[in-house]
Amino acid sequence: MSISSSIKSIQDIMRKDAGVDGDAQRLGQMSWLLFLKVFDAQEEELELEQDDYKAPIDEKYLWRNWAEDAEGITGDKLLEFVNDDLFYHLKNMVVNAEKNPRGLVVKAAFSDAFNYMKNGTLLRQVINKLNEIDFTDSTERHLFGDIYEQILKDLQSAGNAGEFYTPRAITKFIVKVTDPKLGESIMDPACGTGGFLACSFDHVKENYVITSTDHETLQKQIHGVEKKQLPHLLCTTNMMLHGIEVPVQIKHGNTLNKPLSSWDDEIDVIVTNPPFGGTEEDGIEKNFPSEMQTRETADLFLQLIIEVLAAPVNGKQGGRAAVVLPDGTLFGEGVKTKIKKMLTEECNLHTIVRLPNGVFNPYTGIKTNILFFTKGKPTKDIWFYEHPYPEGVKNYSKTKPMKFEEFQTELDWWGNEADGFASRVENEHAWKVSIEDIIARNFNLDIKNPHQEEVITRDPQELLASYQQQQQEITELRNQLKNILGDALKSSTGSEA
Repeated sequence: MSISSSIKSIQDIMRKDAGVDGDAQRLGQMSWLLFLKVFDAQEEELELEQDDYKAPIDEKYLWRNWAEDAEGITGDKLLEFVNDDLFYHLKNMVVNAEKNPRGLVVKAAFSDAFNYMKNGTLLRQVINKLNEIDFTDSTERHLFGDIYEQILKDLQSAGNAGEFYTPRAITKFIVKVTDPKLGESIMDPACGTGGFLACSFDHVKENYVITSTDHETLQKQIHGVEKKQLPHLLCTTNMMLHGIEVPVQIKHGNTLNKPLSSWDDEIDVIVTNPPFGGTEEDGIEKNFPSEMQTRETADLFLQLIIEVLAAPVNGKQGGRAAVVLPDGTLFGEGVKTKIKKMLTEECNLHTIVRLPNGVFNPYTGIKTNILFFTKGKPTKDIWFYEHPYPEGVKNYSKTKPMKFEEFQTELDWWGNEADGFASRVENEHAWKVSIEDIIARNFNLDIKNPHQEEVITRDPQELLASYQQQQQEITELRNQLKNILGDALKSSTGSEA
């Protein structure tokens, strides 16, 4: 049975349970079960590697000791154990961050988790389905990517606004050109389920890790913060499956809930798709300078990213970032103009990749861009690259998403920041704009491709509405003409009489 089929079977079982209401709760239920199973698989590996290894939680709560036996406890006994013993213990553990960091990870994962199921027999069936997947097997471990994708699709279908999954093609392209290296701190301040972090981990591992010491270094490089409980739990599980034994750097909280002036972090690489189109809770804006205060989430994150990127030291390049942002950031005025002015003064905003419509279809139609910048030197020129649809494609969809191979033209063109991207040339998709022109435009970065004629694209519904309006106007004109001709005929007849 495929992973997708297994997940569907699990969800079908949960639908029979009176305690689980809707897709979001089903996903929450599956996530804590998945976490404990993956955690225990990692425990088994650590026990084999270390002679004096001590479990970070009481052994009775390890997956193998209560869930692995298909004929084990079920029904009311299982519910009683889960609700009154397992959850109570894991939520209330007293753990020392230094002596027992893995225990701290478990406690954090369960801080806001819930068992929604009320039928112990159905819960046993769900557990048995999960036991069909062996996460100690390296081949099956890679299948977590399929589980992960399926859960993300279900998250989107559940209608969780703001939980938009960044297409894997974009994540991979961003990490490829940003090129995080061994020893560099890597952060996603709005990490969601960990797509950027997982991709960054894999990139460093494949390109720079040679020894076991390198691998230990890599485990400590990854940092993320996620506001919502369910994505945070999924991200933590994802990081464990990628080989991070103690993912304590994946924090559960709001990155913006801290005065900007109190940040003393120096981050080398930030790759992120922060929430946009939403507003923060009252008071969050007070953490930012008075002239830069706004409640729009994307604007606040952009300020934060500029602040926490490492400044250049002793000839070392400053921190670099790649951030997915909506068109509104590019052409917006007011506070947005001030933020863009600050960005171009404190960072080299060297490239903006303009993505086509439909990248996030069918979850949102907002048009997006990727901003690439490096801290420490002001912007002199900005290169724009308009990513085209592949031949024969007019829009992306859920069944026909963007593919990484589409970015090969950008990769071939990209060049090297160290020499000021001297190899770049303008073409039908790429053009360069000086900072003087940007200033003259009052930092409006919504600049159209000068090499292409403007193509007017209209939504089919808009075209239909326009057609109907034109038909109505034609009908009205005909009626007016009839009335005019009728009046003229009457006047003519009257004069003859």
